[in-house]
Amino acid sequence: MNVIAHPRFKPIDKGNDKHSTAGQEPAVAAAPGAGAIRVRGLEKRFGDNQVLRGLDLDIPAGQFVAVIGKSGCGKSTLLRILMGLDAPSAGSVAFGTASGEAAPNARIVFQEPRLLPWLTVADNVAIGLGEGVPKARGRTAAAQVLSEVQLAKKAGEWPAQLSGGQRQRVALARALVSKPGILALDEPLGALDALTRISMQELLNRVWRELGFTAVLVTHDVSEAVHLADRVIVLEEGRIAMDLAVPHPHPRRHGNPALAELEGKLLAAILGH
Repeated sequence: MNVIAHPRFKPIDKGNDKHSTAGQEPAVAAAPGAGAIRVRGLEKRFGDNQVLRGLDLDIPAGQFVAVIGKSGCGKSTLLRILMGLDAPSAGSVAFGTASGEAAPNARIVFQEPRLLPWLTVADNVAIGLGEGVPKARGRTAAAQVLSEVQLAKKAGEWPAQLSGGQRQRVALARALVSKPGILALDEPLGALDALTRISMQELLNRVWRELGFTAVLVTHDVSEAVHLADRVIVLEEGRIAMDLAVPHPHPRRHGNPALAELEGKLLAAILGH
């Protein structure tokens, strides 16, 4: 399900920051509620297994960051901690917003759509608004965001009537309906076929540019990371092995030689070449 970031995380103290974010500005204008993220000395252990090792990371409001690396490097663990689904063993995570508020609205999209089969598409989307929202308001908000993900005509259908790509678009709409300041994406396109995946990449890129939220994507697909993100982080054994800016305008064309060169650098970092 989509979740709100856990309130235990303190707000960013802008007056005491020794870490520069030079060259890391987002490629699009951040929305007023877009969340900035600051991670300091983050560690995570599961018994004797240390997954994250003293990780420091700054993500400006409105930036699209992709996190890649080999299986077991700590990508999903980092994302879960950012979303409050796991607690860190040590270190801190802090949030701020472009408008100065301390607690951005955060949502997460998983690889599985996790739709409720007994609810219509519109009602599945309206769940993202939380409890206590009048039904009429929920339907209006759901209709608007379903239009943004090109599923307006499917509002009254059941999840079982949709294709895999359509179900994932509904999951994205459910995350977007509350106008998140941070959108976390944990391999959301991994189960889709190649053509549907490219279509979903284009959709995700478009809604990010239009809505101006901060996006953090975990993916195994280096091409996907370079196509979508302002910046790509390579994790290796719980540490940042590479932090690479992608200084190309959006939207980006698949097959761009400059992007292919960046993919090569990232693959070399992942594979240790």
